[in-house]
Amino acid sequence: MTTDIEIAQQAEIWPIQKVAEKVGLSEDDLEMYGPYKAKITLNEKQKKQELGKLILVTAISPTPAGEGKSTVTIGLADALNLTDHQTMVALREPSMGPVMGMKGGATGGGYSQVIPMADINLHFTGDFHALTIANNTLAALIDNSLQKGNPLQIDSRKIIWKRVLDVNDRALRHITIGLGGPTSGVPREDGFDITAASELMAILTLSTSLMDLKARIKRIVVAYDINNKPVTVDDLGVAGALTVMLKDAIKPNLVQSLGHTPTLIHGGPFANIAQGTNSLLATKTALRLADYVVTEAGFGSDLGGEKFLDVKVPLLGKTPDTIVIVATVRALKYNGGQSLDTLTQPNLEMLEAGLANLGQHLKAMQRYQTPVIVAINRFTDDTEAELDLIKNFVQNHQAQAVVADVWGQGGSGAIELAQTVAAATETESAFKPLYASEDTFEEKIEKLVTEIYGGVDYELSDQAQKQLQQFKQLGWDKMPIVMAKTQYSLSDNPKALGAPKNFKIHVCELVPKLGAGFIVALTGSILTMPGLPKLPAANRIDIDENGVITGLD
Repeated sequence: MTTDIEIAQQAEIWPIQKVAEKVGLSEDDLEMYGPYKAKITLNEKQKKQELGKLILVTAISPTPAGEGKSTVTIGLADALNLTDHQTMVALREPSMGPVMGMKGGATGGGYSQVIPMADINLHFTGDFHALTIANNTLAALIDNSLQKGNPLQIDSRKIIWKRVLDVNDRALRHITIGLGGPTSGVPREDGFDITAASELMAILTLSTSLMDLKARIKRIVVAYDINNKPVTVDDLGVAGALTVMLKDAIKPNLVQSLGHTPTLIHGGPFANIAQGTNSLLATKTALRLADYVVTEAGFGSDLGGEKFLDVKVPLLGKTPDTIVIVATVRALKYNGGQSLDTLTQPNLEMLEAGLANLGQHLKAMQRYQTPVIVAINRFTDDTEAELDLIKNFVQNHQAQAVVADVWGQGGSGAIELAQTVAAATETESAFKPLYASEDTFEEKIEKLVTEIYGGVDYELSDQAQKQLQQFKQLGWDKMPIVMAKTQYSLSDNPKALGAPKNFKIHVCELVPKLGAGFIVALTGSILTMPGLPKLPAANRIDIDENGVITGLD
C-alpha cells in the first residue's frame, strides 16, 4: 500500500503563486518561503470583501490514532471546489511533539492531504520556533528580574509562567532551576509545557492584528508578588520585545491540498489543553477571499468544537453556517467497548452501543441551532450493515449522515458530502452560544458539563476554590472557560468511553490567561507536557542520501 508521504512526494505541486491566484492574491500579497509555501502579508486588501460561508469540522470521541478529521476537512474542501464552490481550507499547524510521538503527522492522509507534507509537519515557516523562543525569553526575563534585585517583589514560589519546547518530554514536567551558586540564578521549582500549550500560542491564534497581539502580551500574568498581587508582562516592560519576535509568526501561511485548494495553516494550540483552533487571522482572511471556508477544531466537539463556538466565534464575528461531525465505524465500536486490536472486525452490537457517543456529540452541536451534518469517514474494513446502522441512527436524531471516502479517493470521494454541506449552508440558522459573557464562572462551567459533556455536576478542588475567589476579587471570573480535559472521554476519566452518565467533572486548578482572554480549568490528570509512547513515531522516520524522507505519516 502506498504510504501518505509517498502519495505526497508523487503529487503534482503547483508554484504557490499559482495557488494564490485562485483566490485573487498576487505576488505582492505574499512573502515567499521557497517555491511552495508563503506567508500572506497583513494588509487592507482582504478587509474589503464580503465574508464567505463558514463550515466547522469537528468529531466524536476518538480512538488513540484519531479519526481523520483533518483528512475529511481537506477532502471536503477539494470536493467543494470540484463542484464549483470556490473554497479555501483553514487548518492548524502540526506540532512536532505528536509528529515524533504517538499520532505522527497532521496534514491529512491518503489522497486528502496538504502539501508540501514534510515541510508542514517539520519546521514549516518557523512559527513554532518563534513562539518557543519568545516564551522562553520571557521566562529568562522573569528569572533575571529575580536575580537583579527583584524590583517587582515577585514571590518565586508563585511564578506561573513555564518554559516550553515543541517536544514530548515528560522528564521536564517538574524541574529545579537556578542551581550552581549565586551567579546561576535563584533556585526554584519550575517546569516545561509543550509549545502548543503556551499562552503565547493562544494569543497568536486569537489576535486580530500586530498591535492587538502586543496589547494581549502586555496582559499576560506571569507571577504573583509577595502581597499576592498579579505581575504582568507590562510590569516587566518587555511586551514590545516579545512582539518583535512574533512579527512574522502572526502572518498566515499559504500552502495547497493535493487538489490544489488554497490552504491556510496557522497556529497550533491543542484542543485538550488549549482552545484547539487555527488562528483568527487565517480564518478571517480565508473568509474574505473565498466563497466557502472549511476549518477544523481539534479532537471532539466537546473540546475543539465547543471552544471554537464559544471562544473564537465571538472574536471572529462570524458564526458557522454548517457544523460537520466526523464519525468512524471503528471509533464508535471502540466507544462501545470493542478492543483496539479487533476494531477491523465487524461487530454491530458494539457499534450500536457506541452510537450513544455520537448521540451526545450531535445533541451538543445541535444546541447551537446551526445545521449539523455527520460525515462518516469510511475505512476499507467498514461493512454496509455498519454504515447503514449509523445513517439510521443519525436520521432518528434529526440529522443526515453521508459516507465519504476521502482517504482513498480524495475530493472525488466526498462529492455527496460537499453537495449536502453546501445545501445546508443555505439553511437559515439562529446561532445560540452556550453561555453569555456576563454569566458567572459557575454558570458557565455548569452549562459545559451538563449540555456539552452530558454530565450532572462539577467539583472544584480546595486550590481551585481559592483561586476562583481571588479571580472574582480581581474581576477575572467573567472570562470564557477553556476546559483542559482528556480527549478520549466526554468525562474527565479517559477510561469512561461512550456516553457516560451521572458523572462529575473534577477541576483541580484554574490558570488565568488574561492575554488570551480566558480561564483554563485543569481537570483530572491532564498534562500540558505530553510524554512519548513505548514505540514513538520517530522510530519509523528516516532519510536517505538523496534527502528522501520515509515513515513520516
